[in-house]
Amino acid sequence: MDELKELFQQILNQDLIQITLSNTVDRERAVKVKVRPVMTGGKLVFQETLFRGTQVFHSNHAKEEMQDRLVEYMTGCFRQAQLSSVAEEATVLVSRKRKVTVKRRRHPNVGGNEERLPDLSHNRFKCYVLPEGLPVDFLIELGVQTPDGRIINAKYDKFRQINRYLEFIRDILNIFPSDRTIRIVDFGCGKSYLTFAMYYYLHQVEQRDIKVMGLDLKADVIRHCSALAEKLHYEGLSFQEGDIQSFRGEEQVDMVVSLHACDKATDYALEKAVKWGASVIMAVPCCQHELNRQIHCETLQPLLKYGVIKERMAALITDALRANLLEQKGYDTQILEFIDMGHTPKNLMIRAVKSNAIRPAGRTGVQEDSTCRLMDFLQVNPTLKELL
Repeated sequence: MDELKELFQQILNQDLIQITLSNTVDRERAVKVKVRPVMTGGKLVFQETLFRGTQVFHSNHAKEEMQDRLVEYMTGCFRQAQLSSVAEEATVLVSRKRKVTVKRRRHPNVGGNEERLPDLSHNRFKCYVLPEGLPVDFLIELGVQTPDGRIINAKYDKFRQINRYLEFIRDILNIFPSDRTIRIVDFGCGKSYLTFAMYYYLHQVEQRDIKVMGLDLKADVIRHCSALAEKLHYEGLSFQEGDIQSFRGEEQVDMVVSLHACDKATDYALEKAVKWGASVIMAVPCCQHELNRQIHCETLQPLLKYGVIKERMAALITDALRANLLEQKGYDTQILEFIDMGHTPKNLMIRAVKSNAIRPAGRTGVQEDSTCRLMDFLQVNPTLKELL
C-alpha cells in the first residue's frame, strides 16, 4: 500500500477539491466517504463525511491522521476512490485480490485554473436530515428522487421542505416516550409526503416504535397512500378517510400534526390535541378566513381598508391568538418559519410542546386577560377560543 500512502500524502493539501470513496464491501460500516479540506480555527484540516444507511457523520482530522484513515478505508472497506485537486485527477481501484491500480491525470494550464480552487469554508454543503445522494424508498415512490438517489430538479423545493419538517421533529425527539409505542395523528394528510417522511425518520432512522394515522377527506388520496404504505411495508403507518371535526378514533395521542388544514379545520385539530393531552402539536395553518370576516377596529381602519393588508393581518393575528390560547392550556408555544416564502406562502408553523413546569401563580390569568383585551379591541371571537 506504499503507492496509496504516497498518493494521499501528496494530494492532502489546500489544493484538494474532494476525495470520494465508493464501491463499499461493508455497507454496515460505510456506504460512501467524502473528504475535503477546510479551514477551522486558522488551521487546515480535512473534513470527512461518512454515509451509513440514512445517517451522515462529520469529523475533522489532521493531515497525517486523514492519510492513515484513507489507506485503512481502501484496504478494508472500499474498492474505488476518485480524487480531484486543482492540479490533477486520480482514480484508485482495488481488486478483490487487493491489487491496487492508480491512474493520475494532470490538468493542463494549471496556473490558469483559478475557477477550480476549492472552497475551504467549513459548511459548504447543507447537511440534510435525509442526505442527498442516498436513495430513500418513499422519496423514490413519490417522485422526489431517482432510483440512484438523485433529487429531481422540479422536486428540490419539496425535498427541502421535507428536511425542514424533519428538523422540527428532531428538535423535540426527546419529548417522546422511549418505553412504549409513540402514537401520532396527522390531520389533513393530503398526498402525505410529510407523513411518509415522519414515519420513515422516526421508525427507520431513529428506530422508534411508532403508530402513525393519516386522516383526509379525499377517498382517492387515502386509497393511494394506503397502497403505498403497504407496498413499502410501513406496517405502523395507516390512513383513514374522514374529517377532523367528527374524528373520534383515538384515546391517547402523543403528537398531533395538522399541515395546511383549511380555515377552522386547524382549530378543530388543535382542540383535539389539547383534549387528548398530546405532548407535541405541529400545525401549519392555511386559509385563515374567519377573522378576516370578523375583524373590525376603528383605530386600525387606515390599514384594514386595504383588502390584501387586512387579509394578511387577519392571518397573522389568527395564528398569534392560537399560540396564546395553547399557552393558556399549558403548552410552550413557538411560531416558526416552516419554509421559504418563495416555495409557499403557507410558511408559518405553530409548534407547541406540553410543559411540565409549574407556572407562577396568576401568570395564566394575566395572559388570559391580555388575550381577551386584544380580541375585544379587534372585535373577534376565534373558533379555538370557543372550542377550548
